[in-house]
Amino acid sequence: MKFASLLALCGVSCLAAAQAITYQNLSSTNVRVDTGQTGPAVEEVHYYYDQWPIGLAVSKQGRIFVCYTRGTYAYTLGEVVNTTAETPYPNIAINTPPGGLSTTINGIPFASNSNTTFISVQALYVTPDDTLWVLDTGRPSTNETEDLTMPYAQLGGPKLVAINLTNNSVVATYTFPASVHYPDSYMNDLRFDMRANATASGKGICYINDSSNEGRNGFIMLDLGTGESWRQLTQHPSTLRTFEDVPSYQGIPFYQRSPGLPLTNIQEGLDGIELSLYGDIMYYSPLTSDYLYSIETQYLRANPANDVLSSQRASNNVKNLGQRGGNANGFSSDSNGAIYMLMPEQNAIYIYNTTSLQAESFVRDPRIIWPDSSNVGWDGYIYFNINQLPYQPDWNNGTDLRQYPGVILRAPLPNGGTKSTVLGPRD
Repeated sequence: MKFASLLALCGVSCLAAAQAITYQNLSSTNVRVDTGQTGPAVEEVHYYYDQWPIGLAVSKQGRIFVCYTRGTYAYTLGEVVNTTAETPYPNIAINTPPGGLSTTINGIPFASNSNTTFISVQALYVTPDDTLWVLDTGRPSTNETEDLTMPYAQLGGPKLVAINLTNNSVVATYTFPASVHYPDSYMNDLRFDMRANATASGKGICYINDSSNEGRNGFIMLDLGTGESWRQLTQHPSTLRTFEDVPSYQGIPFYQRSPGLPLTNIQEGLDGIELSLYGDIMYYSPLTSDYLYSIETQYLRANPANDVLSSQRASNNVKNLGQRGGNANGFSSDSNGAIYMLMPEQNAIYIYNTTSLQAESFVRDPRIIWPDSSNVGWDGYIYFNINQLPYQPDWNNGTDLRQYPGVILRAPLPNGGTKSTVLGPRD
């Protein structure tokens, strides 16, 4: 007998039974379900309703500073003033380059060369002396809704600025020579080793990554005492993007669809960087790679101007630590030596355990839609920005698919962890 005829004979009760079989109530079954959540509870700290964030840093007093890569935004460095608002920091004047963000020289777009105002800030860091360090790429985007153009950098524009948080004043500015920062470089993140023995000057060193998707990826080192800077691992395979990498975000395979350009993939190389607890190892990886790498920092600190073999030594001493389970964005660390890796594909943060030599799950939450920057605070929490980057217009044919608010989330660190400050020599 045909199924339709059988239903007609059985009547409504039989039809109801068939529907009950077809549409099961999963709550009464033993089928395993992915809740989307693992690890400690995630708290919502701050909501963005005006500008989409990139970097953040938390001071000893709990002040939260944020930055925004700039095209049309009114300011590029801000401070959180309440749950739903930020204000230009330290003021709007320092966020306003004279003559605008960019200009044209012989028909070629160049960014501002101002070394006294912020052009487009990418990353922030607070050192134990409560100094806020501001990394200005010097390369804004000139349009955020249609075809994007990123002008080339001019000398003076790309810079590192130190701000005293006690009186909110600029105390130091470092710029970079053309041999270190190229016109198509893009400084992405920074870490500090403030120990007296880190450099000959005794004033500490800053490590910066060049993550340019146009130019030469690698590390930039800056002696904070002399202002001298140099590069290492430029275009080393460990710093370069994985060709035609196709990640998945929220269960959807991702290809970059930029207005006026062919279908492509994310181009960014060296991205996540973090120092070990003793400052003797740098952990790092490109954005579009599943592999984690490391190198002893002695090889990065060696200035090629003083040692013609230093670049070869650095290249020879890179270690491949294996795959971690997906692409990773920014890194952080804590006082226990754990290396936190932001995992946008997994809506998660993983830990690289330097004892077990494995990647381990830390926290996963459906609200973690592209964790773009993180900061471990002195209060025992890891803070991280959520900015929905895969939904930005430049990656979606000019259509902005992001939905306000953006958010700062935080989660408590395991095992009593707190801010990592580089310790003395390893025993």
